[in-house]
Amino acid sequence: MRLAANIAAVAELHPDYLGFIFYEKSPRLISEVSAELIKYIPSEIKTVGVFVNEELEKVKDKVNLLKLKAVQLHGSESPEYCEALKSTFPTLEVIKAFGIDEDFDFSTLQPYLKAADYFLFDTKTKVHGGSGKTFNWSVLDQYTYTKPYFLSGGIDLEHSTAIKKINDERLYALDINSRFETEPGLKDAAKIKEFIQEVNK
Repeated sequence: MRLAANIAAVAELHPDYLGFIFYEKSPRLISEVSAELIKYIPSEIKTVGVFVNEELEKVKDKVNLLKLKAVQLHGSESPEYCEALKSTFPTLEVIKAFGIDEDFDFSTLQPYLKAADYFLFDTKTKVHGGSGKTFNWSVLDQYTYTKPYFLSGGIDLEHSTAIKKINDERLYALDINSRFETEPGLKDAAKIKEFIQEVNK
């Protein structure tokens, strides 16, 4: 999310989370002006700052300034980095993202089990998310830890039925993005509403 009116329109749908990208190379980078609106989003919606290999102190500054409820880390942030955020902000949710493909080694997640509140499984690409592509969800059969996760990567309205068939209590949330946009950062609120209705049937 990056535009004021669009943020308001999607907030009216009462999603559990609203994400805001603070990665300079992203076409969805939120402006400083729009970022000020984050503080006024209803408290029941968790506001998420999305970062990629950002300096730790800069992330802390954003969390403190904008009263973010969660951070989503899409780079190569270490377990120690995650733990430093949690120790500074005890109520902050730390979501560590990983790019998944057929060869992903889930044992590499072990050092993050205590450092992150949730994992986010996205499609592995050369860029950091926003590819609009799904990965083979059956790969998650190899995921043996109990840590709950967000499912991400090219999720579209057409995936509603398949999502409802996923029988995994660790699936905590669905992260939707590019497939619900009319342009980078501009969400189609009507399509999001339809998706929410479909997956909750």
